[in-house]
Amino acid sequence: MCLAIPAQITQLDAATDQATVTLGGISKTVSLALIDDAAVGDYVLIHVGYALNKISTEAAEETLRVLAEIGAI
Repeated sequence: MCLAIPAQITQLDAATDQATVTLGGISKTVSLALIDDAAVGDYVLIHVGYALNKISTEAAEETLRVLAEIGAI
């Protein structure tokens, strides 16, 4: 089973089609190759260094809450 984690985009680099995302104070560079219209502030699902798709703020916050509640993050 695979797990994709929601993270928020904090910076975009259009030249490399990458973004910096943050989750729990940790920043990571991920590929935006699979997403067309990402913007700073958007939440995306991250798996193996790729942003898979955008999700709503509400869905991201609920997922992060549940993951924190079970001790996964």
